[in-house]
Amino acid sequence: MAVSLFKFNSLRSRLMLLVALAIAPTAAMTVFNGWKDRTDAVRVAEENLQRLTRLAAANEAQSLAATRQILRDLASVPDLVTDNRKCEALLDDILAKNSHYANFGLIGLDGTVRCSAVPSPRPVNLRDRPHFRRAIEERRFIASSYVLGRVIGKHTINLTYPVIDRDNRVTAVVFAAMDLTELDRFVSDISLPPGSILITTDADGSIISRRPYPEQWFGRKVGDAMLAAMRSGDKRPQQLAGPDGVQRLHAFARVGGKDISEYTLTIGIPSDDIVASARRDQMMSLFGLAATILLALAAAWFVGDILIVRRVRKLMRTADRIAAGALDARTGIRYGREEISHLARSLDRMADALQHKEAEHHRAEQELRDADKRKDEFLAMLAHELRNPLAPISAGAQLLRLGHFSGEQVRSTSDIIARQVDHMTGLIDDLLDVSRVTRGLVTLSADVLDMRAIVDDAVEQVTPLMQARGHRLEVRKPAGVACVKGDRKRLIQVVANLLNNAAKYTPDDGRISLTLDLREADVRLTVSDNGIGMAPDLVARVFELFAQAERTSDRSQGGLGLGLALVRTLVELHGGSVHAESDGPGRGSRFAVRLPQHAGVLLETASPPVAAAYATDTPLRILLVDDNQDAARTLKLFLETAGHQVEVAASAAQAMQLAPALQPEVCILDIGLPDVDGNTLAGRLRALPATRASMLVALTGYGQERDRMQSLAAGFDDYFVKPMDTMRLRTLLGQAARQAAVRRAGNRQSCASAAE
Repeated sequence: MAVSLFKFNSLRSRLMLLVALAIAPTAAMTVFNGWKDRTDAVRVAEENLQRLTRLAAANEAQSLAATRQILRDLASVPDLVTDNRKCEALLDDILAKNSHYANFGLIGLDGTVRCSAVPSPRPVNLRDRPHFRRAIEERRFIASSYVLGRVIGKHTINLTYPVIDRDNRVTAVVFAAMDLTELDRFVSDISLPPGSILITTDADGSIISRRPYPEQWFGRKVGDAMLAAMRSGDKRPQQLAGPDGVQRLHAFARVGGKDISEYTLTIGIPSDDIVASARRDQMMSLFGLAATILLALAAAWFVGDILIVRRVRKLMRTADRIAAGALDARTGIRYGREEISHLARSLDRMADALQHKEAEHHRAEQELRDADKRKDEFLAMLAHELRNPLAPISAGAQLLRLGHFSGEQVRSTSDIIARQVDHMTGLIDDLLDVSRVTRGLVTLSADVLDMRAIVDDAVEQVTPLMQARGHRLEVRKPAGVACVKGDRKRLIQVVANLLNNAAKYTPDDGRISLTLDLREADVRLTVSDNGIGMAPDLVARVFELFAQAERTSDRSQGGLGLGLALVRTLVELHGGSVHAESDGPGRGSRFAVRLPQHAGVLLETASPPVAAAYATDTPLRILLVDDNQDAARTLKLFLETAGHQVEVAASAAQAMQLAPALQPEVCILDIGLPDVDGNTLAGRLRALPATRASMLVALTGYGQERDRMQSLAAGFDDYFVKPMDTMRLRTLLGQAARQAAVRRAGNRQSCASAAE
């Protein structure tokens, strides 16, 4: 068990670890608080000690300043120097009034004490005293170092002041001898903690005041460490050991300024007393923390087994049963608000979800099989739809190869081939369209349009199919405008797709109706038919890609199941919605489109120019670049039939060789060339003087919008997707012929002017 606990392999050991980790911040905080309390205690003690030391030094400085004032007053008395009897009487009177002084006296310039409040049995000379010489030299108040009085025989300090006459000459020095026991009196009201000491030293480190036991210490030197601390100038308290071996925290303060004395006062407080209270509180906190940790670990070990471990084991057994496949297994734990109850509830819910997922899995498998079946049906349908137009194209091509037909038969065969090519192009365009729409690559223009005009254009598109099937189309529109905001081309595509769908699934001579009306803030368009109808499952998925009703042999117009998917996506892009209804197979279908009505200014669009607007008999020089020989030969025949001069190049390099001599007015370039692409070739042709003004037309099998934009950016004037729309090409060539005629007329005029 000890090994298991150490490696934390059991739940109880991990619970103990969690408890330990939970208590760790408290333990750290306890230790930190103890350290902080200790630090705060030291900081507060330092502040109080500094304040106390400055107060004591200020008291001593005040007594010295009072002495200086007395001596200054004595020095100003005229009879003090001239009359010894008056001098002694005056000094004796002052001493009687200031009992804390030991003596007052007057010293001549030779150092002899000329008069004194305390008579001396023998002459006294103080010439060797430094404070006497300094008073004369510095002409100011001087406080001496420790002195054992020669006159009074006591521990003293001598305070001197020079006597200066009217000629500003020093004539004598007046002094006051202060008994050191009296100096201590000025700090007697300072309350010190037990074990503390107060020491005042002179400039040499001799003690002139001390508490306690001052008499035992007068004149003795302080230790080297304390003397160094006094002279260092560091204002911060320092830890120093005294002669008694006690470690104390000392603070230092100067007794007055330099004009008062050179004494230093220090107060030392025992270091142990400073942190004793904080240490005692810290030990109590640590003891309480240790007891808390032991109790918490015991609770985690013993109580955790009852409250947690046993219930977790029950959860484990239930999970094992579920993993073994018994999805009806449940924990049996009564749900509460704690985490294990939540876990039990989640485990039971998981078992319920697994049972539900199992059923959904079977349904998903069935849906995948259905999707795979629809995929196979779509591929078969795509092959069928592509083979249908290929059959008449192939037959027509074979017949034209025989060459035994009249002009009418050739035109009829050509019409068949053209119609089937248009049909195949429409299938491919539908595939590309649905790819762009589903990937969000379609950009809609935002014009205000009348839906009545949209309906008219869509009806015009599907009329040939309706007439071929013998359908009766009934169109009902409102009298007023039905404005919407959207893309004209895409909205026509929506309506045309709905009508095409109705035509495909309605038998010959059927009835189709289109109703456009206004309802509140919407424009509603409904297409109804009496065709084959839809089963309920088809209604639910009719707007999905490749969704179609079952094919029948009488349906000559098929399709790829893309039209309605495009309808839904385009309508939603316009902010509308579409839905389908049917009363069942054989009972027709209804498709309803809702678009938001727009209150704006109706866009006035001019009728597109017809091909005849650009019709001209002017022949053009055309450079055709295509590496597909059959495609190039066919297009060359078409252009030469129209009277144009055509040169064919199979590569970009050949085109660059032909261009300077031909000077083409139109260049039709394939994008996918073997050496460089058509976009690069367009840039090179634009750089040639012979083709700088030529019309450049791109011809490619790439129909994506980004391909078109890339080619236009490369310098092309127009873009065609294979197979080429010959009607649009005629219109474009007519425009190029007009531009060429204008340029030729300008050139002729320039030549005539030059001839003149």
